Amino acid sequence: MIEPAVRHYSGVERAAVLMMLVGEEEAAAILQKLDPEEVRQLGKAMFAVADVSEIEVEHVLDDFIDRARERTAIGFDPRPRIEGMMNRALGPDKADSVLARITPPEAACAIDLLDWLDAGEIAALIESEHPQIAAVLIANLDPLVAAQVLELLPEAIQPQILHRVARLGPITPEAIETLKAALSSRIGQSSSTAGLQLGGTKDAAKILSSGRKTTETRVMPKIAKIDRETARAIEEAMFVFDNLLDLDDKNLGILIRNIDSDLLVRSLKGVDEPARNRFLGCMSARAADGIRDEMEARGPMRLSEVLDAQKAVIAIARQLGKDGTIMMGGGEDDYV
Repeated sequence: MIEPAVRHYSGVERAAVLMMLVGEEEAAAILQKLDPEEVRQLGKAMFAVADVSEIEVEHVLDDFIDRARERTAIGFDPRPRIEGMMNRALGPDKADSVLARITPPEAACAIDLLDWLDAGEIAALIESEHPQIAAVLIANLDPLVAAQVLELLPEAIQPQILHRVARLGPITPEAIETLKAALSSRIGQSSSTAGLQLGGTKDAAKILSSGRKTTETRVMPKIAKIDRETARAIEEAMFVFDNLLDLDDKNLGILIRNIDSDLLVRSLKGVDEPARNRFLGCMSARAADGIRDEMEARGPMRLSEVLDAQKAVIAIARQLGKDGTIMMGGGEDDYV
């Protein structure tokens, strides 16, 4: 008798089968330990495997048992075990000192209520809030989600919020608690609190880079009117020398022809060989050989001199992009 073919289940589908087998209370306890996206994926998979056969259940269980046998204590959170060993060996005071230096930082999201909302819900939640509160909440989001939220807010307040994101610093636990209390009253949830560092020009740059190019074009001049230094810092964080490698051969060739050979030599001293070859590959063989010879003849250079040269090249690239001489790339709405 030929055994019927067994359906192949993905990892999340196998997990869904196991969730359907345990009791409701146990399943709920498991879901509480997952992040929002994992809950969504697992819930969707549970609907997809509702018609699982008895033979397929056996295969899933066999696979689970095999994988469980392969697991060791190292595969689980090592912190309690390491902390226990350190305390036993060194005593509480010394152990705390050592652990403070060796424990990896946790990527904590203190305002975790926002994880359960989509961009539209978050935008509606903060639209009427003070720009400083909106900035703290946006800085706590993934840059891609933050960009979506920013673009859903009224255009008039977008520059103010992004400027405040760039100027954020340490946020006290008390301030986080106040924000969470306000959120809880609005969406009927609560959560734990912790102080954390939010915002800064890099976060503002990530948010703006994750959005559409038209948003950057509209928002950056207005931020410059509010605070020119902050706008310049955001621009520098948004575009670094390595971004030039994303240019196609035509645009990179145009850029190179607008850079003095001395400046190009100094800027390329600070990049690795593949990146250097990417630049030289957009030049004639004779010109590329000349640049290589000049770089070798110069010998070691100060890092500050190399970085200054790279900043000058970036400034030329941005100006050529603004003039329309080269296409810097960007979001889906860059072309019409």
